[in-house]
Amino acid sequence: MPYNKDKQQAFQAAQQGFEDAQGLYSEIVRDSASYGHQLKHLKNEVNEAFQQIENALENASEHQRGQLERFQQDLRSIVNEVNME
Repeated sequence: MPYNKDKQQAFQAAQQGFEDAQGLYSEIVRDSASYGHQLKHLKNEVNEAFQQIENALENASEHQRGQLERFQQDLRSIVNEVNME
């Protein structure tokens, strides 16, 4: 039982990290004086989310794996969009 609980907790942490990074990205004000600070904070959140996803992938179910891989793709899209600016 603890294995399944750990697996679920790892997935939930990854999902929360992804949602936090996505939320920060949507709140960035590109012409704001604090844009650089916001970008740095976003970069930290994205890196943390990637790490949480990697941890969750180690023992994810097939269904979870698909969701985690989508989270990774979406985070890469955020990184690409930020890098294009």
